[in-house]
Formats: sequence, structure tokens, C-alpha cells
Amino acid sequence: MTATRLAARTLIRLSGEDVAGFLQGLVTNDTRILAEGRPVWAALLTAQGKAQWDFLLWPDGADVLVDCEATQADALAKRLTMYRLRRPITIARDETLAVHWRPDMSEEPETRPFADPRLPGLGCRWLAPVIDNETADLAWRTWRLGHGVPEGIDEIGADKTLWLEANAIELNGVSFTKGCYVGQENTARMNWRQKVNRRLVVCEVEADPGEAARAWYPDLGLAVAPVRVEHLRAGTVVTLGSAGARPIVPAWLAAAITEEQPA
Repeated sequence: MTATRLAARTLIRLSGEDVAGFLQGLVTNDTRILAEGRPVWAALLTAQGKAQWDFLLWPDGADVLVDCEATQADALAKRLTMYRLRRPITIARDETLAVHWRPDMSEEPETRPFADPRLPGLGCRWLAPVIDNETADLAWRTWRLGHGVPEGIDEIGADKTLWLEANAIELNGVSFTKGCYVGQENTARMNWRQKVNRRLVVCEVEADPGEAARAWYPDLGLAVAPVRVEHLRAGTVVTLGSAGARPIVPAWLAAAITEEQPA
């Protein structure tokens, strides 16, 4: 049986009074989508509109489950608790469930998988108990980077990347019709002006790009780095540190940068 569990992910359960409403005023996406029974990708930003944490939100009755990096769960739960104030909401890890993934929807329909809300090509995810010790983390990383999608602290960073630079519009991670949230003003302004000058992209590299890249995967020959939009449009090799790099511009991103105004 092919492994499906993503051990690098964990779940934070929020339960109590109007949990979705509480998150609505904090995160980048519209939590009313959760009422439709499907997950959404979102982030918690700084006041300047830079990503602190990205995650998926899952509905579970009146509760909401936050599908996040296991290494960041405690810090994220602490921040959410700070915002909670005196609301009667419980915020804690849920160790009874795990995040599962596979690259297609064709197997085991009883697991009730959902297509990844960022991009159909990313495959499907579902929540279920841990069934074995095998993990799919390496397969997921390879599949995700192959589709040009960065995620997490190592790639997007904390307080390093403006949310729209992380391709939040194209990957369905932001709503411009919901109410206010932390970092909303600068995010909305960038969208209105169509001034996203850089994009966080996956690049093919042959050597260590150093600090010019957010993350480097020598086993895959790939790195994740911010690249100016004009270089992406030109399709040329760029320099990351002392290494040459060829940005991967998937179709979903190519259409977006073509439509944007020049920087």
C-alpha cells in the first residue's frame, strides 16, 4: 500500500463559539467557504501584508481544523490564542487525526478526499487517523515543487514575502470580497494597482544558490527564490548568489504575469 500520511503536517483544532467568524477577521481567505464542506488555503499576515504562516483550513462540524507545518504548530497556536482574547474558543493540537495526500483522486473513494484548493494538479488531501509509520512527505515535496508551488516557513518565510508575491491570487489563497483581516490594506492595494514586482518561484539550479534562495533542494536540483517579474516574462536564466538558475513558470503563473502591469 502506498504511503499517504504527511508527517510534516499536523492539525490544530479550534472549537467553541463562532470559530469561523473568529478566523474571518484574521486570515486572508473567506472562511464562509468552509460552510460548503471543503477546505481553503489561507495565511496569517503581518500588518504590512507579509506572510507569517500559511495553512489549510478544514471544516469539522462547528469546529475548524488548521492543517499546518508540525514545526510551526505551537507558534501558530500561540498567536491565535493571543488574538482570541476572551472569546470562548479552545485552541489545541488534535493528535487523533493526520493529514493524508496522494497525487490523484482515483483511489480509495471512501476516504472522502478533496482536491487541493490551491491547484487541481497538486492532487488530493484528506484527514484520517494514522494507520502506519510510512510517510509521503518526500513524494509530496517533489510533486508540489514540480507544479511550481512553494509553501511553509522554509520557502515562503516568516515576515519575508508579501502574500501576493507568494502567488496567493493564482493559488486561491486570498479573498478581496470579504471583510478586513490582518494585513488586508496593503494586500488589497497591491492587487488594485497590479504592482506585484516579484514572484516566489521554483528554479532549476546546479549549485548552491546561497542566501539568494529561500530554500535549496540539492537532491532535486531545485531552489525556491523570489524573482522579479520582468525576468520571468523574459524566460531568461537568472543569477541566485553565484549560481545560474532557470525559473520554472507553470501555465497558471505565466497567464498572471502576462496580465500584470510592468513594474
